[in-house]
Parts: sequence; C-alpha cells; structure tokens
Amino acid sequence: MGILSKLLNFFNMDYETARQFLIDQGTALETKINPDAFLMRLDQGKPPIPGQVTNILLALKISFETLQGDPLLDRELVAGLYLLAIESLKLFEAGRRKRVIWPPLLKEDIERITIAVKNIFSGVWSEAK
Repeated sequence: MGILSKLLNFFNMDYETARQFLIDQGTALETKINPDAFLMRLDQGKPPIPGQVTNILLALKISFETLQGDPLLDRELVAGLYLLAIESLKLFEAGRRKRVIWPPLLKEDIERITIAVKNIFSGVWSEAK
C-alpha cells in the first residue's frame, strides 16, 4: 500500500468533496473566491500553505480511483484539473523569472500534480519518475 493510499484512509475524503476541492483550486484565478487557493498563492508569489499540496494530491488520487472505470468525465472537473495542472507550472515559472524564492520541492510537487491529472485523463495511474 502506497503512502497516498494510507493517507487517503487516514483523511477519509469522499469523492464529492475531492471533486469540489479540485474545481475550486483549479478555477481560483477565475473566481477569485479564495485568496489562499493554491493558484492564487502562486500568482501572488507566495508558497502553498503547509499541507495544501498534500490535500491536492489526495483529492487527485480519490478522483482517479472513483473515475477509473468511467468513460466520461464532467466538464467542470476537467476544466478545473486542466487549469490546476497548466496554470501551476506557468505561475511557478513566472515567479522564478521574477526571482521569487520558491520552496525547494515545489517544482516536483507541481510535476506530481500534473502527472496525477494526466493519470485521471488516461485512466492509468503512474507515479512520478
């Protein structure tokens, strides 16, 4: 049993909660509802809140497990996932160009998020290399 699976059991997040959390995180730059959302913080040159990336990864894993056999994905979730994956990397690189000092593992965390989103889209789970 992998560490994500163990954490999933510990936190006991259900799919609907995970789905809404990912949509909220992914569309944060458009809705501007939550100033502490992952993308909003990156846009402001601020690091994620401690545990925020872990929660995103947990929600992605729950979504993958729930949707694995489903041939259709809803547009709202797909849009949120796409924006979360694409915008996080863009904002990270933009911050780097502005000389923002990011936490040492943030780029790897963003890569893990991107891989998890790809896994949901493909229906096959693979870990970061």
